[in-house]
Amino acid sequence: MDEVNIHVEAAVNPTEDLEKVKNAVKNLFGNMTFETRPAHRGDLLVAESSGTTGPALFRDLLHRERIRDAARGVLLKGIKGGSIIFYLNKQVAFAGHISFSQAVGESPLGPIKVEIRCDNPKDLIEWLSPRTIKSGKRKPVGNRFA
Repeated sequence: MDEVNIHVEAAVNPTEDLEKVKNAVKNLFGNMTFETRPAHRGDLLVAESSGTTGPALFRDLLHRERIRDAARGVLLKGIKGGSIIFYLNKQVAFAGHISFSQAVGESPLGPIKVEIRCDNPKDLIEWLSPRTIKSGKRKPVGNRFA
């Protein structure tokens, strides 16, 4: 896999604990280099990492949560040049799970903004969330979809 750099930003509101926001990010991407910057309201937590450890943890979470197909759609829509930009729910991340979010208005405490930079975003998405539905249509099996 090519060099992968992850850049994360999350608002830390005055009512939030900085360590809890850091832990939410660590739950998704493992150990990162953290920096706190003053923001208009509270602080801005900025985290960086490079290599494959962070993406591998995120990939494992996508697999465990069984949301690879949904994640694939969100990630593909987030491609901007050599980056993939998407947003995650901070509270859900703190609990060790993944829930994609909108940039504004959907997450009461504000989302976690993730930017993954790499040479070939589509190849990275294929590795992170390979397609699990072969034909693009789900076939009903009882009350479940296969």
